[in-house]
Amino acid sequence: MEIMRDRIKGLKHKFKLLNQLFWTFFRIGPSTFGGGYAMLPIIEREVVSKKKWMQEDEIGELISLAGSAPGGVGVNAAAIIGHRQAGVAGAVSAVIGVTCPTFLIVILISIFAMVFRNQPKVEAALKGMNGAIIALILMAAYRMAKYSVFDRTTAIAALATVSVLLFAGVHPLYLIALGLLCGMTVIRIKLRLGLRARTEKQTATGSPSELEYYI
Repeated sequence: MEIMRDRIKGLKHKFKLLNQLFWTFFRIGPSTFGGGYAMLPIIEREVVSKKKWMQEDEIGELISLAGSAPGGVGVNAAAIIGHRQAGVAGAVSAVIGVTCPTFLIVILISIFAMVFRNQPKVEAALKGMNGAIIALILMAAYRMAKYSVFDRTTAIAALATVSVLLFAGVHPLYLIALGLLCGMTVIRIKLRLGLRARTEKQTATGSPSELEYYI
C-alpha cells in the first residue's frame, strides 16, 4: 500500500508539474511576434524570477543551446527547460504549450489581414509593433552578451561573428561550427601555455565559476 501511495503521489506531482509547464509556456507563446529571440526575455522572467526553475546565470547557456540547435529558438528553449524539469514528457508539454498560441495567432492574423489589410490604421499598428519587437530582440541580445562576453577572447569572437554576418553573408550554421572549434582550440592553447582558461563569467563575489579551468 505504501508503495502504491508513493507512486500515486509521484504521478500527481508530475502531472502538476506538466500542467505548470504547459500553461507557463502557453502564456509565453503569444510573445512569439518577431521570432524566438523576442520571446527570450519573457521566458527568463517566467522561468527565473517566478518559477525558479533556473538560475539567472544559466540563461546564457540556455540561449546558446537554443540558438545553436535546429529549429525555433523559443521552441528549443521550451524543450530544454521542460526536459530539465520533467524529462521527455516535460519537453513535450512545454513545446505543445508554446506552439499552440502561435498556431492560433497565425490563423487569426491571416483572417484579419485578408479583411483589414488595406486599412491605414492597421498598417500603422503593425509598424509600431515592429519597434516593440526590435526592443525585445535587443534585450535578448543584451542578456546573452552579459553572460557570454566576459574576456578579450569572447569579445573578439562576438565582434568577428557580427561583422561576418553583416558583410560576408556566411550561413549561420558555419559560424556556429567555427565558433565551437575556435572555443575548443583557444581553451587547449591556454592550457598548454599554463594560462587560466575561463568558460564562464565570474560570480558577483569575484570567485571563479565552477567551469573555470586551472593548471
